[in-house]
Amino acid sequence: MTQPLLIEIGVEELPAIPLLKIVSTIEKSWQTLLETYQLSCDFRFLYTPRRLVLQHPAIATKQADSTVEFFGPPLVAALKEGEPTKAALGFARKCGVPFEALGRGEKNGKEVLYYQKSQQGKATEQLLQEMLEQWIRGMAFGKMMRWGSRSDEFIRPIRWLQVRLGERVLPVSLFGVLAGSTTQLHRMVGYDAVAVPTIEQYEGILAEGAVMLDPKSREAKIVAEFDQLEEEHSLFIERDMALLREVVAITENPKALLGYFDPAFLELPPEVIITSMKEHQRYFPVFREGRITNQFVVVSNAYTEDYSRVVAGNERVLKPRLADGLFFYENDLRNGLSTKGLEKVQFIDGLGTLADKITREKRIAMRLLGLYMQQVEAETGRENAQLEQLMDRAVELAKADLMSEMVYEFTELQGLMGYYYAKALGEDPLVYEAIREQYMPVGEGAELPTSIFSAIVAMASKLDTLLGLFSVGKIPTGSKDPFALRRAVNGIIRIVTTHDLVFDIDTMILLLKEPYEAFDTTQLSDFIMERIYKSFDANASVTSAVLASGERDINAIAKKVLALNTIVSSESFKEQFATFKRVANISKDLDLQASLPIDTTRFEREEEVTLYDAYEKVIHQQFDNYTQNLEALFGLKRELDRYFDEVMVNVEDEAIKINRLHTIGSIYQSFREIADIKEITL
Repeated sequence: MTQPLLIEIGVEELPAIPLLKIVSTIEKSWQTLLETYQLSCDFRFLYTPRRLVLQHPAIATKQADSTVEFFGPPLVAALKEGEPTKAALGFARKCGVPFEALGRGEKNGKEVLYYQKSQQGKATEQLLQEMLEQWIRGMAFGKMMRWGSRSDEFIRPIRWLQVRLGERVLPVSLFGVLAGSTTQLHRMVGYDAVAVPTIEQYEGILAEGAVMLDPKSREAKIVAEFDQLEEEHSLFIERDMALLREVVAITENPKALLGYFDPAFLELPPEVIITSMKEHQRYFPVFREGRITNQFVVVSNAYTEDYSRVVAGNERVLKPRLADGLFFYENDLRNGLSTKGLEKVQFIDGLGTLADKITREKRIAMRLLGLYMQQVEAETGRENAQLEQLMDRAVELAKADLMSEMVYEFTELQGLMGYYYAKALGEDPLVYEAIREQYMPVGEGAELPTSIFSAIVAMASKLDTLLGLFSVGKIPTGSKDPFALRRAVNGIIRIVTTHDLVFDIDTMILLLKEPYEAFDTTQLSDFIMERIYKSFDANASVTSAVLASGERDINAIAKKVLALNTIVSSESFKEQFATFKRVANISKDLDLQASLPIDTTRFEREEEVTLYDAYEKVIHQQFDNYTQNLEALFGLKRELDRYFDEVMVNVEDEAIKINRLHTIGSIYQSFREIADIKEITL
């Protein structure tokens, strides 16, 4: 027999961010509890800022009866001279029966004492108190609250509770609140509890009381109203999905409204306006023809027939925020960009101040500029001496905006404000673009520096952090990476491969390690190699094969992985690969680091000559890329197959045997210059 089950936990306003972080876990944990208590059924988990709700259309009113099996000690340990041992009697007590009632069974190939009994399923209403307490305890919101005289805690005080199975209110309580048959409507509809006669009427009563229970419905309503505003006013509303989810979580009766602010504030950089709106007010910025306008969209939770006062109130609240921003902006421009004060700001314990970091970054940037000077000159059209001056200036000013009033207020705008200030103050475009792009990429798939000049500034910052932290022993362990060093390496990999820069890991570490305390550079090298292994969207064995070749240049590794993966992914490759696995197997006992001379005068068969000639043609050919090189090597399949069919490698004549091994080994060596093919698995 089944009945509908409604659980509503009424709370004071839930904070959106902690709720959204665990919302999927909350649902999964209830599903796990239903399975554990043998009550699995369909259900919906819904929420508003004032309630957590579980709706079950049909849940079993009791658990199914079950059979429980007990396996005891082996008979050799259970009986001694025909009498039960202590172990046997203890097992009988555990089963709740006399020893004589025990049977015999088999477990792990041994005959053991055995008992089986039927167990009646418990009624669902007897289980719900325990299940709800476990569910609530499992909600890891982070910071919790205590209220009243209670010692237990939850994210917010619980104010009402409904636990209804069919037409009955079950005697369940949470945090001292006993379940009843009432709910609360939108605060602007009323503060009094409202009776819910039946489960079927629950959602309708909420809807009449201006509460949209389903978060998906609230989101759909907001998006539809965005679409309507865009059409009516010929504008574009930025759909920040994280902000949208937050707004959904803090509203019960959402209404999208268009507001305005003084166009004088458009003098501010767009990012300042957007940050003020999003971070402080949860407003959505508005654009027209790609430019920000003096409008915003607020999603109101009010319940009223006249929203003009709501709009006016939000316009009034935004004005001082933007006024503060304009004050900071103008003040910072008057003060100019300066690193004065950074010598008092600690970077990381053991690595000095931010001023010290700038000094180290300059040294790295200049070394990198020297390595990539030819590419930078070609890209910028600037000369060596000028580029050195501009690089020094770019790194000098990169962290200067950390002393600005704007970044003090909006820390997420660091780098970006430096860009705006440097641009307004007449710095060279290379300098202010490098300042803007110094932290790129900020995450997986994020925007990269647009020029090699900017890329050098970005890499200098990341490399200093990597070298510095490894030198003072702050090395990531397990999943812990408080200084985001893995992200720094991922950023370097993407920058190097995108801008086609030579970056030999070991050479670079040796070149740059001088200003730091002595440390095990192998650890850093291995750390970078680990990130490389996980960086490419390729068959993992392909990456392993390339790394096994001994290649240490990040850019070359990326190109080799791409070339080999393209070939390995082809439909025909699997059929061909057995031939090349054989090449690797035959060569396994050779010293592949040594020269493998081939004496053509010892060739006895035509197939030896044919293979050698084809191989010679490949190794003396000039290739534009690794793909062409690999295709040529894999193109030796026909000659290799004929060779293996007609030529015995392990012959008695030692000189001929070695010559033949060297022929196959040389082909393997040529592959190993790109990738060790024996590592490939299909």
